[in-house]
Amino acid sequence: MEPKSNTFAPFANQTFRRLWIASQTSNLGGLVQMVGAGWLMTSLAGSSEMVALVQASNTLPIMAFSLIAGALADSFDRRRILLSAQLFMLAASLGLAICAWLDVLGPWGLLGFTFAIGSGMALYNPSWQASMGDIVSRTNLSSAVTLNAMGFNLMRSVGPAFGGALVAFAGAAAAFAFNALSYIPIIAALFLWKPAEKTERLPREPLAQALGAGLRYMSMSPHLLKVLVRSCLFGFAASSALALMPLVARDMLNGTALTYGLLLGFFGLGAIGGVLLNGRVRERYPNERIIAASFLGFAIGLFILALGRHIAVSAVGLMIAGACWVLALSLFNVSVQMSTPRWVVGRALSFYQTATFGGMALGSWIWGLVAESHSVSVALLISCALLTLGVFIGRWFGVGEFGALDLDPLNTFTEPELRLDLRARSGPIVIMIDYVIDEKDTDAFLAAIHRRRRVRIRDGARNWCLLRDLENPDLWSERFHVATWNDYLRHNARRTKSDLEGFETLQALHRGPGRPRVHRLIERQTVPLHEDLAVKPLPPEITQH
Repeated sequence: MEPKSNTFAPFANQTFRRLWIASQTSNLGGLVQMVGAGWLMTSLAGSSEMVALVQASNTLPIMAFSLIAGALADSFDRRRILLSAQLFMLAASLGLAICAWLDVLGPWGLLGFTFAIGSGMALYNPSWQASMGDIVSRTNLSSAVTLNAMGFNLMRSVGPAFGGALVAFAGAAAAFAFNALSYIPIIAALFLWKPAEKTERLPREPLAQALGAGLRYMSMSPHLLKVLVRSCLFGFAASSALALMPLVARDMLNGTALTYGLLLGFFGLGAIGGVLLNGRVRERYPNERIIAASFLGFAIGLFILALGRHIAVSAVGLMIAGACWVLALSLFNVSVQMSTPRWVVGRALSFYQTATFGGMALGSWIWGLVAESHSVSVALLISCALLTLGVFIGRWFGVGEFGALDLDPLNTFTEPELRLDLRARSGPIVIMIDYVIDEKDTDAFLAAIHRRRRVRIRDGARNWCLLRDLENPDLWSERFHVATWNDYLRHNARRTKSDLEGFETLQALHRGPGRPRVHRLIERQTVPLHEDLAVKPLPPEITQH
């Protein structure tokens, strides 16, 4: 079970409170911009596909660039990344407003600007979400994620209606200008934030290596993989509501930009209800039941939306869908953060966002094609059926509980004193660990070492294998490679307190004298004369071997 915390406890933290308030202004501006872009496209291009591509152009960059952004979030100063992303989005929003004001904006130009703003969000999101663990305690992390969702959906409840009114009376250019101004408070709040400086003993991982480490961690974490599968499916199917909402307003309700804004507002109101229910629901029900209910509830909301021809009926469907939207996505987000240690949390969040927003981007395009070739109602009903199918997929990809593991760094490893003049980049390094295991404990040992293998590979080991001595069957040796000595140090720095239990199990099964013996070796085909020289004479008992 996750640690319990008062939902509003993070507001006691001044930094979180300041950033949260400023981010709501930015959220409001982003929602106003989305209404302006969505409605402007209905006049620039009449096809359903082009209208749906506005939503896709916002989400596609998050799918495309989140992995790199996640690696940057784990390797560089997150505050600088956040400031850079906000300044970039400010510049793109100003350009969009100016082009719209001068009436030189075409359909593809509009998509290009929304793609640029989405790219800024792709850079911003992993660092922003990973920063929550830097700002608030682990106990309050779930509440911080929930409050961020609540803030966004508070703005969703009023922002689209405000944006629709602004577009109706002043035009899309005014909405884009409002969005540009909305970045100023969050930029100011980020300048005022002074995070604690981190002292890193090891050099920063190269980008490609950092991406590989994140991919390896995710691939060796079955719980996180299940979250990715379910979030991708949910994003793909549920994206129909947001992607097709301008067409629902125009074609099914015969409305205006204000109608579109009101529909988004009803969706946001439902999401606020989901936020208010969030804490109580999580305390009473397991995660998978909440996810299944969210899939089914969103399907019911889409079914009502597909059949409704009056704004009051559509409002009911959208409020149900909005509540299920926030219940599902906030639970996915918290699951990733609570199941991931700090050294890789940015990359884990980026994989989650790539899966979710990739599903949304693909879904937005697919649902636009279906609406173009058939109708908006048909597209909504098909996505409704897919969401219903997602309920039953939980039988194989069920989202488990989280919060029981202590993912704080173990910090028990002491770097050994080496007798070779080893360089940080020297390698490859071979590690062998000897265990003496009684025959009666073999099955228990194999089960424990299998779990240990997953941890080793997850934290950077390569070519892991288990050896058994033919002449002394009680002697087992665990062996793996790491590329360099720095990678070996990094491998040990990644151990968490939750990994300690597995090590203690192996040590309890070991029957040899003292602890299991560790051999640290460097692999060489040939040894250049100027490398790997001993820095001091070796003791006679070692030189004899």
